[in-house]
This record gives sequence, C-alpha cells and structure tokens, in this order.
Amino acid sequence: MDDYDVSIQEQVFHNAVREYIISLLLFILLYVSSYVIICQFKRKVDSEDMYAGQEDAIVYRISLWLCTFTLAVSAAAVMLLPISIVSNEVLHLYPKSYYVKWLNSSLINGLWNQVFLFSNSALFILMPFAYFFTEAEGFSGSKKGVMARVKETTIVLILLAILVLGLAFVASALINDDQNSKKTLFDMWNIYLPYLYSCISFLGVLVLLLCTPVGFARLFTVMAQLVVKPKLFRDIDEELCTARLEGENIVRKIQYRNTAPCQIANGHPNLELLQDQLKEAKSEIQELEKRQQVSSLRRNLVFPIVMLLLLALTVFSVLLVAHNTLLLLVGIKALPRGAKDAVIGISSLSAFGPVGAVVEILLIFYIMSASVVGLYSLPGFRHLQPKDHDTAMVKIIANCVIILILSSALPILTKTLGITNFDLIGNFGSMDWLGNFYIIFTYNLIFAVCTALCLVTKFTHTVRSEIYDRLITAFRREKRTVSFSVSSTMNGGLKEE
Repeated sequence: MDDYDVSIQEQVFHNAVREYIISLLLFILLYVSSYVIICQFKRKVDSEDMYAGQEDAIVYRISLWLCTFTLAVSAAAVMLLPISIVSNEVLHLYPKSYYVKWLNSSLINGLWNQVFLFSNSALFILMPFAYFFTEAEGFSGSKKGVMARVKETTIVLILLAILVLGLAFVASALINDDQNSKKTLFDMWNIYLPYLYSCISFLGVLVLLLCTPVGFARLFTVMAQLVVKPKLFRDIDEELCTARLEGENIVRKIQYRNTAPCQIANGHPNLELLQDQLKEAKSEIQELEKRQQVSSLRRNLVFPIVMLLLLALTVFSVLLVAHNTLLLLVGIKALPRGAKDAVIGISSLSAFGPVGAVVEILLIFYIMSASVVGLYSLPGFRHLQPKDHDTAMVKIIANCVIILILSSALPILTKTLGITNFDLIGNFGSMDWLGNFYIIFTYNLIFAVCTALCLVTKFTHTVRSEIYDRLITAFRREKRTVSFSVSSTMNGGLKEE
C-alpha cells in the first residue's frame, strides 16, 4: 500500500513538472514574439541609448518588460480556445497513444487558470504600475532616483486600489443589499478580483460588440490594400508612372531650391518637407515596382480567393450567431455558464469532427483579427493606433491594456455567440451575467443585426453613392431649369409693361 501511494505521488509530481515546463516554454515563445512586436512599434527616441540619464533608461526598460508580459498574456488568452479545441480532438482521435499522454485535462485546466491569474495581475497591478512609473518623478524634497519613482508609484497604486475597492463596495451594497455580499468584498483574492474581472470582461464584450461588426466590413478594405489587385480593379503601370513623375517634380524643386534659395518666396515648402516628400515618393515607387513584378496568375487569383474567403467566414459567422439565437429562443441551447474543471477527449466538439474543429479555430482567429481592425477604425480609438518606430511608451501601455481586455473577453464572446461548444473553464465562466438569458439573447441578436448592417453598408456603398450623386445632379439641374424659367417669365412681363 505504501509503495502504491509513493508511485501515485511520483506520478502527480511528474505531471506537475511536465505541465510547468510546457507552460513555461509556451510563455517564453509568446514573450519573445511580443517583445519583437513591441520593438517594431516603439519610438526610437524611447530607446535606452537615447536617454541622457541612466535613470530614465531603467524606467523605460522596466515599462517595456511589463508591456511585453501583458501582450504575451493577451496572446495566451487568444490561444486558449484553439489549444483546448486541438487538444480535445487529438485525444478523441488517439485516446491510447503514448505520444499524447502529456496532453491531458489537467494541463488545459492549468493553462486556463494561469491565464486568468496573469490577466488579473497585468490588468490591475502591472499596467497601472507601468503607467505611473513612467510618469513619476519622485516626491518633492526627496532624493531623486529610481527608488524614489518606485515609492511614488507604489503609494499612488495603493491609493487607487483603496478608491476602486471603495467604489466596488458601494456598488455591491447598492445592487445586493445584504450582509453576506458586503463581507465577501473583503476577500480580496477569491471574490474581489474575480468580481472586478467580471465587470472588465463585460466591458470587453461590449467593446467587441461595437468593433467586431465594423472590423468585418473593414477587413475587406484592409486586405484589398495588402493584396495585389487584378488590372481590372487597379492599373499599377499608370500609378507607377504617376509616382515617378511626382518624384521627378520633387527632385526639380529641391534642385531649384538649392541653386536659388534667395529667390524662393514665402509660403513655399521648405527643404526638409521636400526631402520627406521625396522619401515617401521613393518608398511608394519601390512598393509599386514590387507589385508590378507579381505574376499575372497570382495577381488574378489571390485577390478573388482572399475576398471570397473573407466573405465566406463572415457569412458563416453570421449564420452561426443566428442559429445560436434561435436555439436560445427555443430553449434548446444552454446558457454559456462555464465549468470549474473540464474533461477533454471524451467526444468531438463539432458534428463534422476535426474539420469542424478547424473551422471553429479559423473563426476564432478571424473574429479576433476583425475586432482589432474594427477597434482602430472607431472614432475614439483611431489616435491610439500604433505606428512603426513612432509610438510613445504611454500609447504602448494603452494599447496593451486594450488588447488584454479584448483578448480576455474573446473566449466569452465566442462561447456566447455559439461559435464553439467548448465550455469556459475556471473563473472565465463564473461571471453572473453569463446566466442571464435576456443579456445573452439580446447580445446575440444585436451582434447578428449589426454585422448584417455593416456588410450591407459596405457592399452597397458604391451604388448608394452613385445614386445619391445622380439625384443631387438631377435636383440641381431641375433647380437651374426652374430658376431660368422663372427669370424668363419675369423678364417677359417687364418687357410687356
């Protein structure tokens, strides 16, 4: 009996170590990828070697690490459902295979719990610390340095936590006025943070409701700019000729300005502006030359295939949401309340087996891409869109917070809309509002209607603009005719008098 207990303990220990190593390797991969992405957008003047003092370099380096950690957690939240769906299908197809024994329910449950923990830590501790740390200068009268900034940032965070705790306490007391609910708010780890995270996730789901339908329509424009269009839609030779003529014109202006600087009148573009325009013209010429070298087969096939793929994914998403809405209305579909622990590999999540699982994964990534594109298309978030090597650290922090909120709400969104049948694990499915039928049904209905309206508006924009221009032209022509006839009548009456 003792030997049996020892073997069980060894097996549990080995499983825990294996899960820890797998999670660590996955996090390192995501962290390195996130660091490369942030360095691509980070402003060059924010680099450590550009600062006069070592203190500022340390501050921005720490903030960069915290932003990288947050972006890695966001990527992990996006990957939760795809990894879980793939693991379920693999274990369902090969339940007795020795090579997939490490892929078990304990690993998946651990990943969900770790992502939830890191999301809370990044959202409520690390990102506020990074923002206040970059803005801190130390208290007046104290010795300047990194530790002075750390002390100021810590005190500000403590005051902010007390303020948020008090507001949450008052809100909970007003909504549910009983002694038990008031006491539970003092349980910081088990009640307070999940309660706050439930509010944040609900806010993220609402933001996704706004930006995802817009992103579905916006993605067609974005992909049309990235993919080489056929000559039927775009004449690259004509654009290249125009760009070269504009470049030559800018070169002549620069030469004339260098040879006769005293004869240049006020109001003309200065030399620096002309050089910037010349640089943009050269980059545009290089881009058009690359597109010109694309083979005709690729030019005529890739664009239609990409547009049809986007249209198919969007229409299929809308049909799934409409189907889920009808099932909710009839009462066949259960509300998206999650399970504390999940057992994977028992059955396939889709009626179509692995093919259906692949489609679900594609839809999840497609919805996340559309959400990000739609977010930066909204009026209030356009100024936050990062630029290559020209994004300040404060903007990077704001973008990391927004992406974290959206990615943490993505599993809830896909489960709410019926995109996947995989249950939400751990605290992701413990939100109280997930058990409210009216919220879930209304959300599905609004999402389907908004997506359909955005697509109809997108594809009928050209026709509507043409009809509007024709009507305006006809109205103006009719107005001029009536005015001319009235003036002719008046002139005729004056002549008779």
